[in-house]
Amino acid sequence: MITKAVRIHGKNDLRLEEVNLPDIGADGVRIRVVSDSLCMSSYKAALEGGDHKRVPDNCAENPTIVGHEFCGDIVEVGENWKHKYKVGDKFVIQPAHYYKGSQEAPGYSYSYCGGDAQYGNVPIETLLMNCLLPYNSDTYYFGSLAEPLSCVIGTFHAMYHTKAGCYVHEMGIKEGGKMALLASVGPMGLAAIDYAIHCDRRPSLLVVTDIDDARLERAASIYTVEEAKKNGIELHYVNTRMENATEYLRELTGGTGYDDVVCFAPVKPLVEQAGDILGFDGCLNFFAGPTDNQFKALFNWYNVHYLYTHVVGTSGGNTEDMQEAIEMMNAGKLNPSALVTHIGGLNAVIDTTLNLPSIPGGKKLIYNHIDLPLVAISDFEEKGKTDPMFAELDRLCKENNGLWNPAAEKYLLANAKKI
Repeated sequence: MITKAVRIHGKNDLRLEEVNLPDIGADGVRIRVVSDSLCMSSYKAALEGGDHKRVPDNCAENPTIVGHEFCGDIVEVGENWKHKYKVGDKFVIQPAHYYKGSQEAPGYSYSYCGGDAQYGNVPIETLLMNCLLPYNSDTYYFGSLAEPLSCVIGTFHAMYHTKAGCYVHEMGIKEGGKMALLASVGPMGLAAIDYAIHCDRRPSLLVVTDIDDARLERAASIYTVEEAKKNGIELHYVNTRMENATEYLRELTGGTGYDDVVCFAPVKPLVEQAGDILGFDGCLNFFAGPTDNQFKALFNWYNVHYLYTHVVGTSGGNTEDMQEAIEMMNAGKLNPSALVTHIGGLNAVIDTTLNLPSIPGGKKLIYNHIDLPLVAISDFEEKGKTDPMFAELDRLCKENNGLWNPAAEKYLLANAKKI
């Protein structure tokens, strides 16, 4: 079978090409990929090429399909997997399967499976590790965003605290504690706000920071102070482009500091600020993955010794985290729509991925079976003046607080030009 796919051939070398998928055999499963959410991790993979830990060294001769936040339909099932999967089922993939400790993952390492393809053959490792997950919803982009949501959920689960005189780590954020999310109004930060407000282990104080008023105002309009209060949380949005910002952040805690701090940008002063606002037994999670393998920042080691402050890092979520994301979305507790700011077709993947850091906004959502340049939701109104499809998409989004939504997705898939 022939599929269109975007594959990596080397550093900054992505190509949209036709790929001949081999037969799946008795041990395979074939999928139709409907949507993929582009991730900064794919940009880093494209930037590093074969030097990336998940991309094959010989990707010039063995190109692999990019994209790892994808959702779609199962279209063929080999005999050995018919007890578990059936044609017509929807799926999401947990790319980090860590089969026998391997770093290989769909979206980085495989020639026949990745998010930026129309069809793919699921690797046997993914199947053996139970990482092809059932997804019972008719909204594909929710499924694509289950992977980034799982990264945030994993971050919250990886935080830990101890009791005086005890060496047992109590996993998770401190329930009823004080939490700060720094540089947290990008797509992953928005997901963290949503999860912090609606998960079953919530802080009593939540402080969200950034240095852009417009981004902060957008976040505050989606995840409101009132909504947080209903869930027992005192929520503050703070622009830290001010004098004595660190002191102000500590003042919001009554001077005691934060139990949990998550840093969403690999910026040295921000990481140092995160450490400086920790309280007793405070846990700092460095969420942002830097491209510089020599990235360093100062940390107060006096506080490590006397206040038991500590640092953790997470890179992706696990299968349980993704299952939690799916369950919470299906229950209406999480709505990842706020993460999406742009949509496009498979033809938009290369330019978007290679320029991802310079494109403002949140998640760039790709629909793999349509031909559409990347378009910001905020531009729908202008485009709608000459294009009826965008006029309708604009109407549907405005009915949903300016956000991408299931009705808009269904309309787009029914009316957009096929690639």
